[in-house]
Amino acid sequence: MTRPRPARLVRSGRAARDGIPEATVSRLPFYLQALTALAERGVATVSSEELASAAGVGSAKLRKDLSHLGSYGTRGVGYEVQYLIYQISRELGLTQDWKVVIVGIGNLGHALANYGGFTSRGFTVAALVDADPKVVGETVAGLTVSPLADLEETVRAGGIQIGVVATPGPAAQEICDQLVAAGVTGVLNFAPCVLTVPDGVMVRRVDLATELQILAFHEQRRLASRLTSEMPTEPQDLSGALAGLSDGRTDTRAAAPSEPRNTPRTTPRAALTESRAEAAG
Repeated sequence: MTRPRPARLVRSGRAARDGIPEATVSRLPFYLQALTALAERGVATVSSEELASAAGVGSAKLRKDLSHLGSYGTRGVGYEVQYLIYQISRELGLTQDWKVVIVGIGNLGHALANYGGFTSRGFTVAALVDADPKVVGETVAGLTVSPLADLEETVRAGGIQIGVVATPGPAAQEICDQLVAAGVTGVLNFAPCVLTVPDGVMVRRVDLATELQILAFHEQRRLASRLTSEMPTEPQDLSGALAGLSDGRTDTRAAAPSEPRNTPRTTPRAALTESRAEAAG
C-alpha cells in the first residue's frame, strides 16, 4: 500500500493532492491549531466566524478552504470540532507517524531535538546527525548523535522521510544532497541559503532573519502612516496672524512735536492785548 505524503510536502506553485490549492494547504495547520485549542477547552462545535477569528483569517476564506475538504458545516450549528480535527489531520497526512532526522546539533539543533510539540503533531525525531567529532556520541533528547558519514545508513535503517537541515549555510547544500540521495523527500531548511533539489523533493525554508525583516518593513510603513496622519491636511488660514503682525508694526513716519501737557495755551486775542500794553509802556 502506497504511503500518502503530507499535503504540506507538495512542491510550491502546484495544487496539493486531491486538487486542494497550495494557499489553502498553508492555512490548514493554523485551523488545526485553533481547533485543537478549542477541543482542549471542551468545545464541541464552533461557528465559521469563531474559528476564523481564532485562526486569524476571514470567515469567507475559512469556509472556502474547508469546502475543499468536503466539510461545509451545519447551518445554525457550525463545525463539529473533533471531526474537523480528523479531516484536517488526515489531509495533512498526520494520521500516520512521520520520522525526522535533524542534521546539525548546534544550539538550534539541540532546541529542535528537545521540542516536545513534534510528537503531538505526528512527527517523531528518530535520529540526530553531526559532523563534529566532539558532538558525535553525545546524548540529546534521549538520542545518540550519529556521525555525518553514517547519514545514508541512518536514514534508510530508520525509515526516515523528512530531513531537517540546521547547519551553517556553506554546508547546507551538501547535506541536502546527501539526504536526498538517502531517500528523503522532504527537507526543512533552517540554513540561510536556497537549496536546489530534484523534482519530487519538497523544500521548506525557515529564515528567522527574513521574517524579522518583513516585520521591520511593516513597522516602517506603520510609522510613516502615523506621521502622515498627524500632518495638517488643510491649508492654514494665516490672515489673522498676519493682521496681528500688521497692527504691531512701528510707524516710521515723523510725528509732529506735541506741546507739554501742563503749558497754558495763548490765544491770538490775548497775544495782541499783551503786545499793545508793552508798546504803551
